[in-house]
Amino acid sequence: MTKRVAIIGAGPSGLAQLRAFQSAQEKGAEIPDMVCFEKQSDWGGLWNYTWRTGLDEHGEPVHGSMYRYLWSNGPKECLEFADYSFDEHFGKPIASYPPREVLWDYIKGRVEKAGVRDYIRFNTPVRNITFDDTSKLFTVTVHDHTTDTVYSEEFDYVVCASGHFSTPRVPEFEGFSTFGGRILHAHDFRDALEFKDKDILLVGSSYSAEDIGSQCYKYGARSLISCYRTAPMNYKWPENWEEKPLLQRVDTDTAYFADGSSRKIDAIILCTGYLHHFPFIDESLRLKTDNRLWAMDLYKGVVWEHNTQMFYLGMQDQWYTFNMFDAQAWYVRDVILGRIELPATKEEMTANSMEWRERELPLKTAEEMFTFQGDYILELIEATDYPTFDIEGVRQTFLEWKHHKKEDIMTFRDYSFRSLMTGTMSPPHHTPWIDALDDSLEAYLSDKSEVKQAG
Repeated sequence: MTKRVAIIGAGPSGLAQLRAFQSAQEKGAEIPDMVCFEKQSDWGGLWNYTWRTGLDEHGEPVHGSMYRYLWSNGPKECLEFADYSFDEHFGKPIASYPPREVLWDYIKGRVEKAGVRDYIRFNTPVRNITFDDTSKLFTVTVHDHTTDTVYSEEFDYVVCASGHFSTPRVPEFEGFSTFGGRILHAHDFRDALEFKDKDILLVGSSYSAEDIGSQCYKYGARSLISCYRTAPMNYKWPENWEEKPLLQRVDTDTAYFADGSSRKIDAIILCTGYLHHFPFIDESLRLKTDNRLWAMDLYKGVVWEHNTQMFYLGMQDQWYTFNMFDAQAWYVRDVILGRIELPATKEEMTANSMEWRERELPLKTAEEMFTFQGDYILELIEATDYPTFDIEGVRQTFLEWKHHKKEDIMTFRDYSFRSLMTGTMSPPHHTPWIDALDDSLEAYLSDKSEVKQAG
């Protein structure tokens, strides 16, 4: 009897899993029956932009955390698919820091070429996943919003690829209940123009804070303050942006900080991270971790050690993204196809995970962290037929990127890099990032003379 695989989510990780199986089939392998359940009406995961916040049209929590005017915050050369280049997709070299719509188009291009859309059931969130120890089968219960029906099906394997940047971690500070302005999490941020001529407080000191703050600056915020719990970001900020130690409290219109200072503010944006949140997965199968480079209970970062018919993709803190998801998906595929033999006992798998955790614990610098993740990806690739790519080249590109950001947080996107897949040198974008107000696919790919700037 043909085995069945349920894939949860049609974002980059879930699509990587579909592409991995399609690649094997292309080479003559017999693959299992696959069903991918996607709660949104189209594929792409977080890259599939929605204006909605809170609940969607079906009453489901909105998955998307993307906002208008978002551009890649790292070089596209570090996330390029090894089996589908940017050159192939766009038919010409493009600049190194594309906007969201361009990256979404690229993600879609590979899976459209692979012809895997028919495996996906859209508008179908998963309600429950359980496992029967006697039959060795999973029961996956879903809600099809198109027909408004709830039903269950059985599967031999489950791959959870639902991501971990969609359920916000929302702290509370004294005075929030009486603050007179807007308080929102980065998950609900959609348009920087909302904060034009406003004084903004960003709580947090990582990628969301730096990027949302940069967007607000670009689109006309009057002033910006970002506050940190442990250490400042220490970038070269514009003169109307300052960093403060952690927020202590607010009143109607003023924020008070740990250094004793205070500032008038109009809005608070909580850039405080996300939860690994899987309420639809049975307790015995549910991953529990914070956002880190090595999550325990996952052999090779993907196999659920307590039940090796269950897999998780993309659950790590991410330096690498699309090509790491690919490496994981190819590995999971080969476990399911019987090409990779897992250790005989859970103890052996846990011991291997502990070795990686012990390597992770002393990491301090960004270079140490992306080198660690690169080593992990290389180990997965060496076990499968996924195309080998220049991981050392990615590491060097990351180093240059970090240097450019330290030079000037507002100009790092104006640099260009060489593709590590094709060797093609990326051209400079026709407009400096700070002046490129139209983030559409059409504007990005056009000549400068054709660009119609927003606002």
